[in-house]
Amino acid sequence: MSKTCKIFSLCILAITFYGFKSKTNKQKRPNIIFAFADDWGKYASCYAKVQNSKAWQQLIYTPNVDRIANEGILFNNAFVNSPSCTPCRSSLLSGQHFYRTGRGAILRGAVWDSTIPTYPLILEENGYHIGYTYKVWSPGNPKNAGYGGERTKYENGGTRFNSFSQNVSKILKAGQSLEKAKMELYDEVRQNFASFLSANAGNKPYCYWWGPTNTHRSWVKGSGKKFWGIDPDNLKGKLPPFLPDEHIVRQDFSDYLGEVMAFDAGLGILIEVLEERGELDNTLIVVSGDHGIPGFTHGKCNLYDFGTNVTLAVRWPSVIKPGRVVDDLVSLVDLAPTFLDVTNMAIPEVMTGKSLLPLLKSNKSTGFIEKKRAWIITGRERHVESARDGNLPYPQRAIRTKDFLYIINFKPDRWPMGNPEKPDVSIKEVEKKNRTCFADYDAGPTKAWIVKNKNTADNYKYYEFAFAKRPEEELYHITNDPYQINNLANNLDYDTTKNHLRKQLLDELKKTNDPRITGEGDTFDKPPYAGK
Repeated sequence: MSKTCKIFSLCILAITFYGFKSKTNKQKRPNIIFAFADDWGKYASCYAKVQNSKAWQQLIYTPNVDRIANEGILFNNAFVNSPSCTPCRSSLLSGQHFYRTGRGAILRGAVWDSTIPTYPLILEENGYHIGYTYKVWSPGNPKNAGYGGERTKYENGGTRFNSFSQNVSKILKAGQSLEKAKMELYDEVRQNFASFLSANAGNKPYCYWWGPTNTHRSWVKGSGKKFWGIDPDNLKGKLPPFLPDEHIVRQDFSDYLGEVMAFDAGLGILIEVLEERGELDNTLIVVSGDHGIPGFTHGKCNLYDFGTNVTLAVRWPSVIKPGRVVDDLVSLVDLAPTFLDVTNMAIPEVMTGKSLLPLLKSNKSTGFIEKKRAWIITGRERHVESARDGNLPYPQRAIRTKDFLYIINFKPDRWPMGNPEKPDVSIKEVEKKNRTCFADYDAGPTKAWIVKNKNTADNYKYYEFAFAKRPEEELYHITNDPYQINNLANNLDYDTTKNHLRKQLLDELKKTNDPRITGEGDTFDKPPYAGK
């Protein structure tokens, strides 16, 4: 063979080898890290740049969430399927609307149906190492909740991060500095993640759920300012109109934002470990929360945006063009099929969610990308079992489009947040015990202030916003009424819009076999969902 032929042959071999290597790397299945905070809505500093309303986003600094968004994609219109912990997680694990998950559709009394396919166990069956730290599914131990139970739990370092401000306070009382107190809890995050990674026999691709609950009530009063430098008075004049602009409410809100910053710091530990291992860029990182803020009007357990619109940021550098902000309406029910899609696994037909992979791959940087993602649906049934007599739920369904939110309250005669307080109830009980009154509205200083001051003329409106019964139909114009306080359902000018949205919502509920409207429409009002 001539020298020229030899050189040509070597070139062909090199091209073939490196081409094959490149293809192999490209096809390597990514690791998946899902950071999912309890009761965390749309509160991150990266949203200050993309929202007209910047009040609370400007008060906090979430550099690690911001990094995921800046180096990946930020979803501006991500919504939970249900603004209650268990049904939200049921829909997320199964990739199905919450009402299709049996007793997973309620909080108290929930039981997981092990016949429902879930993305973690599908990943495990197909060669993934799976595990979680802190909360995945509730109530109780998630042994049948589609994530492998005790055998996939990694908490060797402890669970003190879940009560972040309380444990920082304890460490401070023991004489440590604030920096050292925080580091002690960050080390716990590192140890738990390390124990998961070290258990990965065979160096498999892995899927890890990190689910701290520190953003769930309660937290230490004044911790937002003391631990994170968030001055409550900087919220003055910036609270939503359905909340009283009082110092105690602003402090309550700022303390919550402090817990969001703690979550962000914990996320930073996970990123740091991935960088140290050289695995960051082959890891799909998804960051979100299970619904809006707890213990505040229109938040948790409400179908208004304050309760359902959440943070969603995704980083995957081999696929996602960095710095993108997407306005498509997406639901967290879409995450399960997405996780299967990015790992080249078949998506079960029962999943009602739609993979986000086309959005992740798109070269379009901002705005709306897929026309079919023009609406999402949300709903709820029962949260706390003692909220209403007979353990009855408060059944709601809603459809959210770019411009409108339409809600059906199927039982308008019931109290949406639970039965009112008894005449002899004390404010201390309202603040400390969730089930004393209006049990679906988490206890805390804000709830207590609203109940205590309801008889003042200027403040009764806040009581009404929080606890009053609601009409069968609600309709809100998002652009004109971003906080959803002006119900247009009885406005004749909006009849065409209302009727169109009602039909669109009911058609989807029928198509996906919602027990609330198919067959016996009162299924969720009977045992085992309600009653004794």
